[in-house]
Order: sequence, then structure tokens, then C-alpha cells
Amino acid sequence: MLLVVATLIVGLVLLVWSADRFVMGASATASILGVSTLVVGILVVGIGTSAPEMLVSALAALDGQSGLSVGNALGSNITNIALILGLTALYIPLRVQSKLITRELPLLLLVMVIGYFLLRDGVLDVLDGTILVCGFFAVILRQLWEAKHSPGDAIEAEFEEEIPHDMSLPVALGWLLVGLLLLMGSARMLVWSAVELAQAFGVSDLVIGLTVVAIGTSLPELAASVAAARKGEHDIAIGNVIGSNLFNLLGVMALPGLLSPGAIDSAVVSRDYPLMIMLTAAFYLVAFGPRKAPEIRRYEGGLLLLVYLAYLGYLLVDTGAIAV
Repeated sequence: MLLVVATLIVGLVLLVWSADRFVMGASATASILGVSTLVVGILVVGIGTSAPEMLVSALAALDGQSGLSVGNALGSNITNIALILGLTALYIPLRVQSKLITRELPLLLLVMVIGYFLLRDGVLDVLDGTILVCGFFAVILRQLWEAKHSPGDAIEAEFEEEIPHDMSLPVALGWLLVGLLLLMGSARMLVWSAVELAQAFGVSDLVIGLTVVAIGTSLPELAASVAAARKGEHDIAIGNVIGSNLFNLLGVMALPGLLSPGAIDSAVVSRDYPLMIMLTAAFYLVAFGPRKAPEIRRYEGGLLLLVYLAYLGYLLVDTGAIAV
């Protein structure tokens, strides 16, 4: 057990560090090659911060642990909104100024509804995975179009501050490669230790995916959002969550359908997916409701955090991990 816990901790630390190096290398490389700031910020960084979820879910699916893979995708989305936005807003109230962000959130809600109808039969098969992958590439094309037709958006200046401009191409490519290799290694460590923990505590791989793995793979988003909020880059802090959740639903969720198709736990449809939709809808109403200045306030961040803690508690009690 000591080896499993140590592997989990080392894997999580390496995952967070390597994800940061990977995003830094990717964004610097794209910038050096002349890619626009908005494309780098929205697309390169967005996909880069979702790389841990993608790698962990792919490896889990290939190992036949589809529950872990699905739990990682849904759990990361719940964690991103309830824990990451909750903690960030509790630390610094988040104001929304970017029109790009206000257009992305309704799209996220639409994707969630489509995903629910794909999963409600209790099966995630190759057709479902193919539909999600097609949606993934459609969103990428849409974001490229948005970046091209939204010059001067409020978030562009924030992205410009975050992209490293003092790095040569060989160094940027080096960090990109190092980050990717360590991401793959740390993802493998995380999957192995998560499966061992599930067996040791007698809980399903879905629950481990929803909790331990989801929190671990969402740590890069937490670090990025808190750091952005501290610098006053509120649109990046919120955009990180929206972009990551879109890629998780379309890219990460597709992987178990394509690599390990089959039945999913009924709790996904009855418990976890509805909570994710409700949290996202609440996020939309809070951030873009009838206010003159859209903002996620401290007490609202606190409420999101309480919901997340209550959800974790319910999961642990419901699965028998904690006796009451």
C-alpha cells in the first residue's frame, strides 16, 4: 500500500509539473511559428491543459478500465467548476469581460445535453465515441474561426501576457518533448496507482476516477486559474475551465467509447452527469445573469465549494468507502 500511495503522489506531482512544461513549450513554439495570440491561448493552451485527462483516460481505456476513464472526464468537469472556480472566486471575485467567453458557455451546455442523450442508454460505444470526436474537431474549427474574427477581444491582452516570448525554438521544442514524455509516464503511474487503490478500498474504478484521478488531472487548471486571477486575468481563469470542460466532454469522453466500448455504470447517468449539467447551468446564471457587471462573487465561490465537498462526501458514503 505504501508503494501505491507513493506512486500516486509522485505521479500527481510529475503530472502537474510536466503539464505546465508541455503547455509552456507548446505555446512558445506556436508563437515563434507565427500563430496568433488568440489561437495560442484558446486552442494550444486549452488542449494542453486537458492533456493529462486525455492521456490518463486513453491509458485507462486501453487497460480495460473504462469506468476510470469516464469518471476522469466527468469528475474533472465537476472539479473544474465546483472546486477550481469555487476556490478561485473565494480567493478573488472573478469578473467576466470577454465576449468569447460569453459565447463559449452556451456551447458547453449544448455539448453536455448532447452527451447526456448519447449516454442515457447506459452504453458508450464506438458510434458515441465517433460522434464526440467529430464534435471535438468541430469545436476546434469553430474556435479557430472565433479567434480570426474576434481581434481586440478582452482576453487577447491577457493571453499575450502569459505566452513566453523570450524562448528560442530549440528550447521551446525541448520543453514540449520533455513535458509530453513526462506526461505519459506520470499518467501511467496515476492509472496504475488509482486501480490499485480502488481494489484495496473495495470501490469502483468509476469512483476513483471521479475523485482522486479527477482532482489530480485538474490540478494544472487549478494552478493556472489561481495564477491568472492573482494577475487580474479573470477571463483566462474562467476560460481555462470552460475550454477544459469542452475538451473533456468531446475528446476525453470519446476515448473509452473508441478504445474500450461497452456498458457504463448507471450512476453516471443518474447521479454524476446531472450534477455536472446543474453546476454548469448555475455557473452560467451566476456569471452571466441579469447584472450590469458579470461576476462570480466570493460567497458564490463558497457555495460552489460546499457543493463539491457535499458531493465528495455523498460519493464516499454511498459507495461504502466511509461507514456511517
